[in-house]
Amino acid sequence: MIEALARRWKNWKQPSLMRRLLLAQMGVVALLWTMAIALLLYDSYEDPELLKFDKIFQTVMAIAKNTADRPDKQQETIAAFDAALLEAIGDGDGSSDGSPVLQVWQADRLVYRSTAGTPVILNTQPNRIETVKAGGREWRARTLASPEGDIRVMLAEPSVWRLTVTVVSRGYYLLPLVISLPFLVFPAWLSVRLALRPWRRVSQETAERGPADLTPLSYMPPHKELQPLVQSINSLLQRVRDSTSRERSLIADAAHELRTPLAAMRVNVEALKEQSTDERQRELMGNLLRSNDRAARLVGQLLQLMRSDAVSDSALPIMLSLDGLVQDRLAMIESLASARGIELELECEDRVPVLGERESLVSMIDNLINNAIKYSPPGGTVAVHVSRDGTHAVLTVADQGPGVPAALRERVFDRFFRNPDQSQSGSGLGLAIVKSVVDRHGGEVRLGATASGGLLATVRLPLAVADVPQPMLCS
Repeated sequence: MIEALARRWKNWKQPSLMRRLLLAQMGVVALLWTMAIALLLYDSYEDPELLKFDKIFQTVMAIAKNTADRPDKQQETIAAFDAALLEAIGDGDGSSDGSPVLQVWQADRLVYRSTAGTPVILNTQPNRIETVKAGGREWRARTLASPEGDIRVMLAEPSVWRLTVTVVSRGYYLLPLVISLPFLVFPAWLSVRLALRPWRRVSQETAERGPADLTPLSYMPPHKELQPLVQSINSLLQRVRDSTSRERSLIADAAHELRTPLAAMRVNVEALKEQSTDERQRELMGNLLRSNDRAARLVGQLLQLMRSDAVSDSALPIMLSLDGLVQDRLAMIESLASARGIELELECEDRVPVLGERESLVSMIDNLINNAIKYSPPGGTVAVHVSRDGTHAVLTVADQGPGVPAALRERVFDRFFRNPDQSQSGSGLGLAIVKSVVDRHGGEVRLGATASGGLLATVRLPLAVADVPQPMLCS
């Protein structure tokens, strides 16, 4: 429970463009609403509609005049009208500091005021809306007198600050925002999500790219905000592609040029070894020949790696029989296995077609089987199996060698990486070539362990056809 809460809190703390846009939209709505309320309050203060309504003044004058001979009745009737007026404008009982104030004079005597705590408010000029200070506060007030001049009615509203406090305290400002929040968030979220669909499409296409796929993005959005981003990504991919191509060409050219001096060196050393009668010199020349073999193997693997990387994604694949390729390569490698006392076992299903590039697949098969022979002990067995599993062709190669620790089974696919505990010599390119070929053919390769602790390499490649006849075993 605590871990789940911690993950949620971590996700919430992580900056989010979606959340930023939502908050920005909500902030804009809140700002517009605040400006509308402020404009309404300012307009109400500068041009109060209540004070311009002459009927109110005339009604109060009539009440005061008709009940002038009955003071109690006069107070009661004016108070009832004042309460009805406050209720009509939505101000409740008028106890708030933001409530309008009504005061009535008869023969220069104050006969009524809304509340006892309200100071006496006097206009300097009749029938004009003025700003009057009374009781340490500002009021917008207007006073009208009866035609005979014996009755005066004053109606006042508090300052704009008091109006603001009243509006906020009664929820007229926040309550509409809170109520409308669900109706604002969902449309804002939906609009932002729809607006970001092109962005997500670009992101998805970029995320689906493999490390070897440096072709330009196929989706070119028409939106002017996204076009510079996609153009920058494509430009970067082009520069990386050009740089990688130059590196591959350099390595391939260097490896190709090295083959001739290595071959010449081997011929000369073999000739010297045949002519020499000194056992010490013959031993040194034998070591030199073994080093030459390792260098020649490294050069060959570099050329294979460069060829596998250089296969164009746009090249048309051809239909190949994986079982046939494996049988052909085992026949070619059998002499190497016999020289090391290794027995090769093959079990395969007939007609396992794949679409691919022949040289690359041959390189993949050779490296898998050569590695298995190399690390198997003398008298050991290398078992090769070709089968179908649903829509995939499956090639497995199992040896009886020391295997690869689980922690290193992903790293051994890196170029030039070797198990630090491995005593056998090597370049660290064999499995890198296998990985490169498998990735280019849309497959996957995994390493595991056999029952005896050896290495089990499993390659899965898409079948060329979906409808394949029932299997026929070959051996």
